[in-house]
Amino acid sequence: MAERALAEFVAEANEILETLGRDLLVLDTQRGRDADPDLLNAVFRAAHSLKGLSSMFGQDRISALAHVTEDVLDSLRLGKIALDDTVLDALVEALDGLQALLRESSSGEETPEVAERGLQLTQRLKEIAGGSVSVIVDVLDAIGLDPAIRNVFTEYEEHRLRENVKKGVGVWKVRAVFALDDFDQRLTTLNNALKPLGEVVSTLPSSQPGQENSIAFDLIFATSRAKTEIDAVVSEGIAVTPLASPLSPTAMTQTVPPPTASYPMAVPASSSPSPLASAPSGPRSESSLRSLTQTVRVDIERLDALMTSIGELLLIRSNIQRLTENATAGQITKQWLSQLQRETRGLERRLDELQNGVLEARMVPLGQVFDKLARLMRRLVRESGKEVDFIVAGGDVELDKLIVEELSDPLMHLLRNALDHGVESPMVRQAHGKLGRGRIRLAAEPRGNQVVITVGDDGAGMDESRIRQVAVERGLVTQEQTGEMDRRELLNLVFLAGFSTREEVSNMSGRGVGLDVVKTNLGRLAGLIDIDSRRGEGTDFILTLPLTLAIIRALIVQSARQTYAVPLNSVLEIVSVRTAQIQTIERREVFEVRGSTLPLVRLSKVFGLREDARDSWFVIVIGIAQQRIGLAVDALVGQQDIVTKPFTGRLQRVPGIAGATDLGDRRPVLVLDVAALMEELIRPQGTGAPGIGDAR
Repeated sequence: MAERALAEFVAEANEILETLGRDLLVLDTQRGRDADPDLLNAVFRAAHSLKGLSSMFGQDRISALAHVTEDVLDSLRLGKIALDDTVLDALVEALDGLQALLRESSSGEETPEVAERGLQLTQRLKEIAGGSVSVIVDVLDAIGLDPAIRNVFTEYEEHRLRENVKKGVGVWKVRAVFALDDFDQRLTTLNNALKPLGEVVSTLPSSQPGQENSIAFDLIFATSRAKTEIDAVVSEGIAVTPLASPLSPTAMTQTVPPPTASYPMAVPASSSPSPLASAPSGPRSESSLRSLTQTVRVDIERLDALMTSIGELLLIRSNIQRLTENATAGQITKQWLSQLQRETRGLERRLDELQNGVLEARMVPLGQVFDKLARLMRRLVRESGKEVDFIVAGGDVELDKLIVEELSDPLMHLLRNALDHGVESPMVRQAHGKLGRGRIRLAAEPRGNQVVITVGDDGAGMDESRIRQVAVERGLVTQEQTGEMDRRELLNLVFLAGFSTREEVSNMSGRGVGLDVVKTNLGRLAGLIDIDSRRGEGTDFILTLPLTLAIIRALIVQSARQTYAVPLNSVLEIVSVRTAQIQTIERREVFEVRGSTLPLVRLSKVFGLREDARDSWFVIVIGIAQQRIGLAVDALVGQQDIVTKPFTGRLQRVPGIAGATDLGDRRPVLVLDVAALMEELIRPQGTGAPGIGDAR
């Protein structure tokens, strides 16, 4: 398969699987009761599409597994099997298997483990699809349905009619005659009007044709509502007549199949709590939740807007070229200057439009990764033996696609940590006067040009004394150093490499890795992580991230005759501070602004540059989340949009530097990593190299 064709297949298949995953999460909330038929059909169509797509691209392993998954969904929507734990768990296992096969197709590497898993899933799904749950005896005959109508039903329509009759609802025929020029729109309007009252089982061309230049339809409609309520929502001239009266339950019989094994299933991704079963399940290796493709689907209207901006830019370019030719010929007049200023202003406006359009095209909802985390949490809860409600909110909040992909692993670490270290067992919770079921929450909300993501639990909270003890025992800090730390500094010790309060390694955590990885990964995204923990009440990990890392507005500053760019989204204000106003407290410089004392960082000291004696400084007050520091510089140059180019090789992890950019004069300058500067400043002293801002 050609490389380009493979990339197109992976992108399309990945999108189908993401849709399938979201729908299965919603379907999980309907287990034990009648599932939404439209949702079942949507899941069935997704599996069918994947089967056809993979077959067309020669991906036989994916096609085979998608085929048996489609068979199970078809049996489910036709009522041949029930929507129970067995079926739902098997469908999610199939989704995981399909994702594993797609990952191997993308990388070009096949493993025996994934192949064996695919074969086992295929066999298991075949057994489920061949099962039988209920047999309805002569239901449609018993209600006296006209055989002429019944004979034109599809198998699915006949099943849906049976399901409605089982509920004891009435069946109606809604006859509508529409003009040929707009019948499709009016038919859609009629369907939308009827759906809130019941279910439109079938839409058939009427056996009694309408007048010339018109077409007639018979809608078979099942509802428990009275005829007056149906008449109230349909247009005048549409006839509503009964087809069958509700059937007594004694006229129906059914048989129930023998029980089968239950497997892990996903947790719903919604803003309301959803129960997670706590049946234990065997451990399984975990793969990254990152998407297999960097593809972003863009609405055609956005592309049209971008093309319009480009067209205007081409026109401006032509005008500037003309003005340049006039200047070369010495034709510089007041009119020439006026035209140049006008074109410059137009260029600025169009570039802003183009920039905003490109940034919007890169934005995707966090739900893309939240849904995957919801499925992961369902399995982890089962393995833990705990009882937990998992709540997800803010999945519609948008971030840059690249940031969303990089967030999957850090969020996975935090959720595993919340389940393993945060939420207690039901017995322990009840002993402390809590409900036996715990709660873990994943939420996102926009805050200006940043997004705040919270991973929280209602567990026991963090024990500062235990953190202090472990940090000293592991040689991360000394007893004397911990004695000088406040509560916040003690809590931040959990982000040090090698820190873990778990004495034994579990399937989820306790390996001495996790939170330090989270902090490192967030730093690469110019993000910051903070902790809010309450003993006996729970812990929140609060992540603050920029909307995008592509094009940002920056404040250009100078320090020790060097030029730097400071991302403007973290700049709160700029004040002038005299050297005499700077004080030293516990070996750190601080200054006062409007009654508040803030830590001070001299940018020249950050990079070990020689600074000139000064009577005053420009201090940039920068902040992320709840943290504030002052960054002292020599001069302010101005503001400019920049594109940060990250370093590679040895320069990739220089503390405090996010990368470099070119200014308008093609002069390269360093872009400061504000999050790293702040983290370095608040790091407990003695846990590594001297913190930035230490008085020397």
